[in-house]
Amino acid sequence: MDTPAEAADTPTGLTKDAGWEIGVSRTLLLPPAAVWDFMASPEGVRLWLGELDEGADLPTAKGGTYETADGVRGEVRGYRPGERIRVTYGPSTVQIAVSPARSGQGTRLTFHQEHLADAAERESRRAHWQAVAERVKEALGVS
Repeated sequence: MDTPAEAADTPTGLTKDAGWEIGVSRTLLLPPAAVWDFMASPEGVRLWLGELDEGADLPTAKGGTYETADGVRGEVRGYRPGERIRVTYGPSTVQIAVSPARSGQGTRLTFHQEHLADAAERESRRAHWQAVAERVKEALGVS
């Protein structure tokens, strides 16, 4: 375990086990099932992962592989229907998660990416996931 001095010296977003990471979340005033259905659909996957090669669907079985039209290859590391999808994305790992909002109203949608190269990539991915969250809100017609 880090001492308080070591923890104070660690930059925000740098972890011992996952390296540089970023998380972005939004609360959407829709039921979790509606948000999940969209995020797991081909349209939703295009928004957060990218267009899959030759219009393929994202595999739902652990170990399934995919390739985006941009040439990024990855593997499904976890797929819990209604809850989360975890995939490798090149050298990093991306997870989307859907859960009931703490307020009891709506859904919390979370994007998390780890094993990023450095602080600059962390900031770049923060902007990316914030933009994705906004596009999801627009696609779902919520403010």
